[in-house]
Amino acid sequence: MLNKIRSAFTLFELLVAMFIVSILICVLVNAVQNARNLADKMICQNRLKQLGIGLLLYHETNSVFPPGHRSLPGPQFGRFTGWTCNILPYVDELYLQNEAIKAFSLQPKPFLSPPHPINISVPAFTCASDPRVRIPQVAKISNIQVGLLSYLGVSGTNFELKNGILFQDSNIKISEIGDGTSNTLLLGERPPSENFQFGWWYAGTGQNRTGSCDLILGMKEPNLLPIVPGSPCGPGTYSFGDSKFSDPCGKFHFWSPHSSGAHFLFADGSVRFFTYDSKNILESLATRSGND
Repeated sequence: MLNKIRSAFTLFELLVAMFIVSILICVLVNAVQNARNLADKMICQNRLKQLGIGLLLYHETNSVFPPGHRSLPGPQFGRFTGWTCNILPYVDELYLQNEAIKAFSLQPKPFLSPPHPINISVPAFTCASDPRVRIPQVAKISNIQVGLLSYLGVSGTNFELKNGILFQDSNIKISEIGDGTSNTLLLGERPPSENFQFGWWYAGTGQNRTGSCDLILGMKEPNLLPIVPGSPCGPGTYSFGDSKFSDPCGKFHFWSPHSSGAHFLFADGSVRFFTYDSKNILESLATRSGND
């Protein structure tokens, strides 16, 4: 007598099949996430290269790099603007630059919108790995809607020494970069602060109106803000190291949302990725003529 053909799984076989499927799903999800992170990282790197081209084209036209941050009004832009406004035409934002020039001719205070385009998000200034910067955000202290910035000018060691390329009221020529353009930093990654008070591409006053932590940043930047009881960010200097979007102390140093390090733009237009154990090297690369 022939045996009947079995038409169903046993409970054990079903559990094994479900276990295998769940493992495959986890592997697939992880692979998709890793691919997405890698793609975002490459977009971030390419945008930094684009900014480098913009800064070099500006230098070619004007024989000098733009000021990292302005303490006084310039011929076109007012106080608290900087390198970002100057390179707008080189990142396909000529219309936005014209709007900014027109706004300052009407209103010297850059925090009023309109006429100022302070609440505009510029894709070239943002890192794809930070979802917060894709749209304007409200700065929680100033209560102003602002466009944000993922890359800051390297002012040197700190805001006070001004031994880098992009510092407050800087006016540096390539010929003044004694260490060589391939050995001197121009921009670096630093996401906006957790409360969006620091990291504005337009009208960023920075710490004590120095531009520090807004448009420019030193490789060993001090905390100039009032130290209140219970604050996690004490006095002293902050160096290149890991952080997270919710960390209020991350605004004082370069870091990125990428794993293990951050991208930096050099004055020759090249972009390199540095891991967090490279902070001593970066401190040397931040100065333009340190012979180091």
